[in-house]
Amino acid sequence: MTRRAGFRVFVSEHDGGKLVGVLMRRRERLFDRPAPSAWGDTLADVLAALEPALVAAAADGDLERYRFREELELRRVAIDVRPRAAADGVWVVGSRTVPVRIAYGAYAEGEVWRALVPRFGWSLALESLDDAPDVIRSAVFAATLGSDPSDVLDVRAAVREWIEPWSLPRFEDDDAPDGDQAEPPPPTLAAVAEDWTGKLGRRLVAAPVGELPLAARLAAIADADPPRSIVLCGEAGVGKTALVRRLAKHLGERDRADERRRLWATAAGHITAGMTYLGMWQERSLAIARELAATRDWLFADRLVDLCAAQADGASIAELWLPAIVAGELRLIVECSDSELAQCRRRFPALVDALAVVRVDEPSPAEVGPLVVAYQRRKDPSRELHPAGLRRLLTLCAAFRRDLRFPGKALAFLDWWNQDAAPPPSLIAPRDVARAFGRWSGLPVELITDEQPTSKAAIAAALAAGVIGQDHACAVVAGALARFKVGLDDPERPVASLLFAGPTGVGKTELAKQIARYLFGDADRLVRIDLSEYMTPGAAARLLEVGGGASSLAEAVRRQPLSVVLLDELEKAHPEVFDLLLAVLGEGRLTDSLGRLIDLRMCVIVMTSNLGVGAKGGVGFGGDDGPDFVGAVRAHFRPEFTARLDHVVAFRRLGAAAIERIVELELAKVRQRPGVVARGLSLWSSPAARAQLAARGVDPTLGARPLRRLIEDVVVAPLAVRMAGDPGLRDRPIGVVTAAEAARADAGTEVIALPT
Repeated sequence: MTRRAGFRVFVSEHDGGKLVGVLMRRRERLFDRPAPSAWGDTLADVLAALEPALVAAAADGDLERYRFREELELRRVAIDVRPRAAADGVWVVGSRTVPVRIAYGAYAEGEVWRALVPRFGWSLALESLDDAPDVIRSAVFAATLGSDPSDVLDVRAAVREWIEPWSLPRFEDDDAPDGDQAEPPPPTLAAVAEDWTGKLGRRLVAAPVGELPLAARLAAIADADPPRSIVLCGEAGVGKTALVRRLAKHLGERDRADERRRLWATAAGHITAGMTYLGMWQERSLAIARELAATRDWLFADRLVDLCAAQADGASIAELWLPAIVAGELRLIVECSDSELAQCRRRFPALVDALAVVRVDEPSPAEVGPLVVAYQRRKDPSRELHPAGLRRLLTLCAAFRRDLRFPGKALAFLDWWNQDAAPPPSLIAPRDVARAFGRWSGLPVELITDEQPTSKAAIAAALAAGVIGQDHACAVVAGALARFKVGLDDPERPVASLLFAGPTGVGKTELAKQIARYLFGDADRLVRIDLSEYMTPGAAARLLEVGGGASSLAEAVRRQPLSVVLLDELEKAHPEVFDLLLAVLGEGRLTDSLGRLIDLRMCVIVMTSNLGVGAKGGVGFGGDDGPDFVGAVRAHFRPEFTARLDHVVAFRRLGAAAIERIVELELAKVRQRPGVVARGLSLWSSPAARAQLAARGVDPTLGARPLRRLIEDVVVAPLAVRMAGDPGLRDRPIGVVTAAEAARADAGTEVIALPT
């Protein structure tokens, strides 16, 4: 007989008889809030105070984390902690130890044991329960090492501690198993997958919104005898996962009287998680196949390419499951794009042939509109989309999120907006949508709407505010961004493909940063790749690496599709890199090492080159005459490469006046540093000092690059010494002057004299 699911409360009785209860949950998430807790004079008071937390969890679809069918065993572990102590006025890790006892709950979960430590909010998965004391002892020791002695009191043993089973009438219908003779879930599947059919039936997750035309075809394939495994083929956002949820609901509704059908959801990463020893992940994969063969359940394993990806030993999950899939014993549903399906077919043709391919196309705008309205009503019935607001939402998503498809991108925007700190108004108008979309995407409102017009000259001025002496380059970039605003750029290519050519230290990288600041309000939206590190054969493959802490171009753009991609020192890259860039510049996309499509059509591609610098006058400052950088670029690169560029932008060498303006720009950045602002200091500089810094801050080879280091050495460092030595130095001007000017300065005037 299946045990009825219920809740568990970790109760501790403290001095004075007060009770504290912590609602236990099966798993913790990254950046999770602390588990709900309450205190009271009686257990009934504690449970009554915890009940609203369960109601909120049910509303958020998160109730399953708090359910337990297992019997939790209360155990304790003794630990000696070492709080901090004062020694010679300094806090140090003390030599005195304080013994404490930590209580934890333990239960079996499939093949693993789980230890719950309510005092710390930990949920630990263990291979053996015998390891729990050592693991918890080490974790608590590390967490409390050098802590305040008063904090140790918070983890001392209470007068009495126990785990209280708890059930609520309002949730009993959801808790009840399907009949007294219902079989428990397969242990391996229960450990690595979620029962979507059960969660949908208990209304723990919302069913998909709107009509899904392909749902009937998917259900027919699943109901066939024998059934055939399915691959849903379509681009990101078209609704593949929604179809799977609809199938899970169908399976729950069409259960046979003698045998139930469920749909389990997992992913390749969940199957291999924690499988560190040789043969462990293979054993788990085969156990999943055996458990599914003994039932009529289906398994949704997310992405097909992840199943086909080689693990550390070179084998893949797909290889182990292939015989069961072909035999119809394992009923599998997976997702992929067209390019991913082609790659998997090349590697595992027998696997792809065994799958029924269901193509999922992007719905038309006429189909998306009603779906978006219905979705918003479900998210928040008090806020309605005005028809004009709906049109604006669809227009902005279509124009500025080309990396995703409808309806996914529109629904993702609504998900974010309804959780934003500035929620939508009761009637959502076009201007409300535009402002929210700007915050969501990072794009400036004046760039994405016509209500706030902006000109090429205004964009150029915004860029030139941070890039001195390169007005022509700023104007060229502004023209490309203006085309993007009015929708005249090619939607099947990157927003702009620019090659900046010129000497070192004249502002090429700085202009790329200014583009990121203007477009996204943040210079961190810059993906920077130094192509001098990709000079050898085979190096191009490193640009496509994903997962495992990879910092490649593909991984960076996959995480943030709206960004500026800066490829430094282009001419040093191996020819294989140029072959890869041809696809990026021509089609706005590339394929990562797992065969997944990476969309760069919402990226600005900026490449830099020093070609031509060795010709006449190739330094970073001087007069206007100089080498033909554009000609050098076109002579060096293949025509099919340069033909894909929107612009080759030549950067001028910097004159003395431009260098002085850069000096003032760098000093302005110093004025904005937190220490200067906090003390109310106003930093000014004399013309002679700026001229001296300009003369000393340039280099024939490096251009203006040494200037920032010079200002740190001769301005910031002396200012820091002055501030550290005089805490009363506040709310006064400080001048940056030459040594001669300092000698003539009035007594009491605060100045920093530049060294001669």
